[in-house]
Amino acid sequence: MTVRIATWNINSVTARLPKLLEWLESAKPDVLCLQELKCAADAFPYEEVRALGYETAAHGTGRWNGVAIVSRLGLDDVVRDLPGQPGYLADDALLPAVEPRAIAATCGPVRVWSVYVPNGREVDHAHYRYKLEWLEALRKACAEDAAGPRPFAVLGDFNIAPGDEDVYDVAAFEGLTHVTPAERAALEALGEVGLHDVVPRPLKYDHPFTYWDYRQLAFPKNRGMRIDLTYANKPFADAVGDSYVDREARKGKGTSDHAPVVVDLDL
Repeated sequence: MTVRIATWNINSVTARLPKLLEWLESAKPDVLCLQELKCAADAFPYEEVRALGYETAAHGTGRWNGVAIVSRLGLDDVVRDLPGQPGYLADDALLPAVEPRAIAATCGPVRVWSVYVPNGREVDHAHYRYKLEWLEALRKACAEDAAGPRPFAVLGDFNIAPGDEDVYDVAAFEGLTHVTPAERAALEALGEVGLHDVVPRPLKYDHPFTYWDYRQLAFPKNRGMRIDLTYANKPFADAVGDSYVDREARKGKGTSDHAPVVVDLDL
């Protein structure tokens, strides 16, 4: 049995709906983890996706953030938010808000989390500390599933490049988030519970990127980053037959600034 699992920061499911439907029809994933929905859960295009044979579990509250899992293998044991997930106290808020950044479900033989890790903004910003706290909550939330016999993975936009080779020019990121030792250490800590990076197979370039800024011809120049990641336990990793970044989905007008990452499992 081959199971195709993918992750994609869609950067507004409403704005990219034609691209999403087109990609579901062409790539035919069995499970798709989406991030940055930018819509409330009740505004997700359930019917359009259902017409293609997919169920959806969505978690969103408005114009920012939001995650979903789209599956044609079923959606069981859905969990929204990480247990103990920290909230972020914005400058204009009275209380920390628990943002819709994580959703889990069992889809046939696999269990997945779709996550949208906080950006961090700047190293000396409160959002950076929030990011590190959020990643620690993620590590704790995954421990039980990661240690189990069932294929399990956390997929999504981690807003961290695991290594220097995962950015087009590490010197351009000096002093910025996404590449700091603390962020990378938080990723490595996922290994403590048995989760490890599934690196996509290079196709056109030696180092596969997943995100390119809209500005300054970043995509044609391949000035990108690999920040859309799959962290998997051993049963999941052992079943990987192929993994790649679908750069074609990043081309053209009206696209997300991220490309889907596809992982094929032989189960």
